[in-house]
Amino acid sequence: MAGDADLTFKPAHELRALIAEKKLSPVDLVEGSLRRIEALNPRLNAFLTVAADQALAEGRAAEAAVLRGDALGPLHGIPISIKDLEPVKGIRWTRGSLVFKDTIADRDEIAVDRLRRAGAIVVGKTNTPEFGRLGTTENRLGDDCRNPWDPELTTGGSSGGAAASIAAGMVPIAQGGDAGGSVRIPSSFCGIFGIKATQGRVPHRSQGLASWHPVNFSCIGPMTRTVRDAAIMLNVIAGPADDAEHMTIPDLPPDFESALAAGPTKPLQEMRIALSPDFCGASVDPEVRGRIEDAAAEMGSLGAIVESAKFDLAIDDLWETFYTISAVRAAHAFGPLMDRSGELLTDYVKANVIAGRRTTADRYHMALCELERVRAEIAGLFDRFDLLVTPTTAVAAFPCRKNPGVVGQRHVNPRWGFYPFTFPLNMAGNPAASVPCGFTADGRPVGVQLVGRRNDELAVLRASAALEVARPWAGRTPGLAAA
Repeated sequence: MAGDADLTFKPAHELRALIAEKKLSPVDLVEGSLRRIEALNPRLNAFLTVAADQALAEGRAAEAAVLRGDALGPLHGIPISIKDLEPVKGIRWTRGSLVFKDTIADRDEIAVDRLRRAGAIVVGKTNTPEFGRLGTTENRLGDDCRNPWDPELTTGGSSGGAAASIAAGMVPIAQGGDAGGSVRIPSSFCGIFGIKATQGRVPHRSQGLASWHPVNFSCIGPMTRTVRDAAIMLNVIAGPADDAEHMTIPDLPPDFESALAAGPTKPLQEMRIALSPDFCGASVDPEVRGRIEDAAAEMGSLGAIVESAKFDLAIDDLWETFYTISAVRAAHAFGPLMDRSGELLTDYVKANVIAGRRTTADRYHMALCELERVRAEIAGLFDRFDLLVTPTTAVAAFPCRKNPGVVGQRHVNPRWGFYPFTFPLNMAGNPAASVPCGFTADGRPVGVQLVGRRNDELAVLRASAALEVARPWAGRTPGLAAA
């Protein structure tokens, strides 16, 4: 187990180099990953499905390619977990729902196909709330997903299983998805790096009329232990595709890894940073706020120009707009399932559908108008600044199913009061990352959110990498994972 951790806690780019040099067998790496999953998953419930036979077969094929001297992809032989909202051909695809508990996918999602073509080996599908409709990872398929730093705590969601699989050293990289913070929330709670690119940077497969819905807040994103690994993974999955939905950005993205490596030696020098610890009037735990202010001060010491920022937006109004639009999408997507199989659905999905069906055309129209005002306000900030810095979450991880109703001595909505900083950036469409920036006094990870202007993922990656060098985080691992 400890020997396996020596491998699975290594960055993916280091493992890839060892494989190319024939110093590491992909089979041994996959076997080590599977042993870690077998040992830890009963306590953490990070994986809903483990694809051991398929992963081992692909590991043997990857090893044969190395021995033949074939050209190797950038993720050749690297184990990866895929969030169970995305299909992987031949593997169970539950979407976190009892309705689909026995469904086997007959295709790969675009990002999954690209990852596999780059050589990544899927070892399993990670836990998610039903259809990703919650900020914590709980569903009716089994136990809640649990945090490797303390299994009594939540991982957050909806990519909770993905975050746990990285934090526990089950895999070196993971695919997550983010429609309201679902990459960034669990990354913060579990002490890893996660980035949501500009909306539309990573394509989704077209789903007919559903793809022409006027708003889609969702984005597939990398979850990793290092910034460089995220850049490599983003290189693989980003860019237009022929069969992608209409909101996909048509332009080719930059080479994120090369640009990150070739960036300025002082990436934060004179970067203009807007600091907002209570973004749009949100409540935040004082200890979390302190870690974010420490991170901003660190960025200032590295040459950034840090100033306070205020917004003409109110967090409660932002949530109402976000939830109205999301609920209408839920009614469209899941309403037919509720009519047929409502007894199998979670209460939170049914509540989403009911709220969407009750939304009037006038209310929905006003929400779309308000969405444009939010986007204009955020865009205006980046006329003056290069980066926005906020907490990722208002609190550190809390016990499973005990969402806080009070944060910073103020009452908050337990449904969303712990992640008021993430969903507004899905509304705005900007790239945003959660970067580990320290721990609470009792050892729970804290993440700082770095937000860039639209289409400028590089600024976010470079600033994240600068913090990574100044305050290394990858070497600190949960006691459970090191056991």
